[in-house]
Amino acid sequence: MGKRVLWFHDAECCDVAAAGGKGASLASMTQQNLPVPGGFSVPADVLEQCVDGDALRAHARAQNHAAAVKLVEETAAVPQEVLEAYAELGGGKVAVRSSASAEDSEAASYAGQQETYLNIEGAEAVRKAVIDCWASFFSERALFYRGEMGNLDDLRMAVVVQKMVDADKAGVAFTIHPVTRRKDRMLIEAVHGLGEQVVSGEVTPDHYVVDRKGREKKSDTPHGGVLAADELARLAEMAINLEKHYGKPQDIEWAIYGSDIFLLQSRPVTA
Repeated sequence: MGKRVLWFHDAECCDVAAAGGKGASLASMTQQNLPVPGGFSVPADVLEQCVDGDALRAHARAQNHAAAVKLVEETAAVPQEVLEAYAELGGGKVAVRSSASAEDSEAASYAGQQETYLNIEGAEAVRKAVIDCWASFFSERALFYRGEMGNLDDLRMAVVVQKMVDADKAGVAFTIHPVTRRKDRMLIEAVHGLGEQVVSGEVTPDHYVVDRKGREKKSDTPHGGVLAADELARLAEMAINLEKHYGKPQDIEWAIYGSDIFLLQSRPVTA
């Protein structure tokens, strides 16, 4: 039986097959000494070890999402090592995020297909959130999408547990304009508070079109201008460094607390 926990600083956590797209991205950035809040991944193969894998796979193949979700919710047992790792992280508030092994390639994005739970506090709440992340891999929408992609047999779903950033401001940054595809323009979106509002489409963020130096070229700021010029410049510099590191345009989630910028995710900009 393999490891039940992979810390972001573990070399194995950079493996997408083990830590999922989010987990591997966070590990890779951590190991580049970038400002990533501490955390760990529950490896992708742990789910199948914690349930009746044959029964779960049969439900998935039949696209019986209700039966699959029920099986996970009622029978999955989160390993004790996961709760011990949460304690080692210092307890307190964490984000518990789904991290599918097949997610976030240039050809396909699973963003939004599975769940993220924020401000989770206490071992029991973490245990439940991990199970809820696993169950979300078998939602009607997620099974339909995987059916279209031809991988309903796949039970590999990692879960990321990461210290929460009590963000003053947060959002996303694209190192290539995602609509016009101009490589000399970047798009940065920002809101006050947690960035999940932007990712989920809950609110309309401030939009900034900037050049590669972070200099504002155009903006639409329904929130009155969340970001200052120096913050745009710092975000642009971090984003360009990530693009160089990964060798392709990136879609980045970030948060600002006080004067510090934290990186929460980086994935390829999808077609």
